Amino acid sequence: MSLGALGIALPLASVAWTPQASAFEIFGIKLFEDQSDKDADAVIADPQPYTVDVSVTQIGSAEATVRNASALVADAGEPASGAAGLLAKARGDYRRILAALYNEGYYGGSISIRVGGVEASSLAPDVNLPDPVAVAIVVTPGPLFKFNRVQVVNQAPTTNDPNDFVEPVSSVGYGSGEIARSSVVLKAEQLALEAWRQQGYAKAEIANREVVADHANSTVDVTITVNPGAKAAFGDIVVSGTENMDADFVRWETGIVPGQEYDPDDVTLAQKRLDRLEVFSAARLQAADAIGSNGLLPYNLIVQELPGRRFGVGATYSTIDGLGIEGFHLWRNLFGHAERLRLDAKIASIAFPIDTEEFDYQFGGTFTKPGVFTPDTDLVASISAERTLYPTYTETSINGRLGLNHTLTDQISFEGGVEYERSRFDDVFGTRDFSLAGLYGGITYDGRDDAVDPTSGIFASANVEPFYEFSYGNPAARLVLEGRTYFGFGDNNQFVLAGRLKAGALIGPELSEIPPDKLFFAGGGGSVRGYGFKSIGVDDGNGNVTGGRYLLEGSLEARAKVTKDIGVVGFIDGGYVAADRFPGLEDLKLGAGIGVRYYTGLGPLRADIAIPLNKRPGDPDYAIYVGIGQSF
Repeated sequence: MSLGALGIALPLASVAWTPQASAFEIFGIKLFEDQSDKDADAVIADPQPYTVDVSVTQIGSAEATVRNASALVADAGEPASGAAGLLAKARGDYRRILAALYNEGYYGGSISIRVGGVEASSLAPDVNLPDPVAVAIVVTPGPLFKFNRVQVVNQAPTTNDPNDFVEPVSSVGYGSGEIARSSVVLKAEQLALEAWRQQGYAKAEIANREVVADHANSTVDVTITVNPGAKAAFGDIVVSGTENMDADFVRWETGIVPGQEYDPDDVTLAQKRLDRLEVFSAARLQAADAIGSNGLLPYNLIVQELPGRRFGVGATYSTIDGLGIEGFHLWRNLFGHAERLRLDAKIASIAFPIDTEEFDYQFGGTFTKPGVFTPDTDLVASISAERTLYPTYTETSINGRLGLNHTLTDQISFEGGVEYERSRFDDVFGTRDFSLAGLYGGITYDGRDDAVDPTSGIFASANVEPFYEFSYGNPAARLVLEGRTYFGFGDNNQFVLAGRLKAGALIGPELSEIPPDKLFFAGGGGSVRGYGFKSIGVDDGNGNVTGGRYLLEGSLEARAKVTKDIGVVGFIDGGYVAADRFPGLEDLKLGAGIGVRYYTGLGPLRADIAIPLNKRPGDPDYAIYVGIGQSF
């Protein structure tokens, strides 16, 4: 074996083919893009360079407020488009800076923006200016104002329904003695409206906003008046824009029933259901302008369908496994009810000299039928076949599954169904044939803020597979639990601590009568880095490795962003596999390493290098992993 193991994976580049496509984007980089419009915008016919100086008479956060609000400051490195462009930017800064001061509670300030020593508001657009011209922004914020008397007229009544609860306006700082930020008034208005809407008043609106500043006492009185309007129920939904989709199915998939009380949460949920169908490039629910005399609020649902086909290709390479080529083809909306059929194929372990007997083959297809029984339940049927040479065994198998996936909430989902597998394995126990049928079920909680690059939240899953193996006549059951958690801190979560813990157990006959793909192994990029994929198992005492009944593994990772686009990572992984009992800590396999991250619009590109801390004969000295997304 070579001194190191290098694994490089290029994720599938998905392509939705349309004749109008003029650019291709991967990892946030656009190729073959028409630059004519950008070039036209980039050309400034009469460039006007300038320097800008900011002076704020009050020490504190006010200067940062002014600088962040000013377009002149933000664009100081680029010339303006002539004198007219510079003056337009300066006049806009009066409004921007004033709004920023109001937002911080400064209502008695003064703003002066001088261009070449003259107030910008008094200069003509065709004035001749020096090259470069000096711009001076002088701001006197004045005293900090606080709320004195605040009230909401026609405030929504309190409710005992936890689903309709809305935080009180005081929760955003709308109260006597609080700093009188203008943004607080706007937030208080939104809470006041939402409280009515949650109770069925779909067209609640702000009838009047009265803001009176007392400059002598540096206080502000605010009165917000709400007009709740009439209570509403959902009316008919008119669907437009469908071409191949069944409009009645689209309407039913929203889950909104005409006549039920209006609830904005139902509208939000309907939007999420439509997005989950994966057949629309756009889907928008638009309420009618007014509630009808019958108390019903009709809706228009405007959709735009995605192309019916999509394909993707990709490749992987490692010095251990060789070259792998993979691809998929997806058909959308087969019968008008958002059905999807996806076919996948992969050939791997291609090395030189070419030996087809050493190749790995995988083929499969998955059919998904959304909206079975409920708008949140999908029927999923899949079949797959593979021949794969793992380090510890060779598998030739065919597998089929039929089940249901149900989305309960944004965070919680369930799956369950039946499966059948026919397989042949070659390992330390010889050549064995298996035939098994069973059930599978799982629950997932995903409370992460981002699935690709999480900085906070918890992910947890539990999966159970009871099955019966016919060749040896044995019942068995497999259970897997996994949890992940993330703690971000610093500005914009610059630092993140991440942890992962996974445990598995299998109840059944002796190891020689259990299919190896149901046993547990560890090692590899998603497990214990620094060790080969599925190379950590049970040693039979003669140097042969088999799978085990029990698995326990975990990871700790510290992530830090060095710049906006670059991050570094330090990590340690550990895991062990046992035959009939959990081994002691001395049997724990540990791997540690460092990595870099390059952040793109598609997620972070990662490259990790790991070393095995308790290396065994045959283990590599190090391993490199490359992919997209965080390791967990």
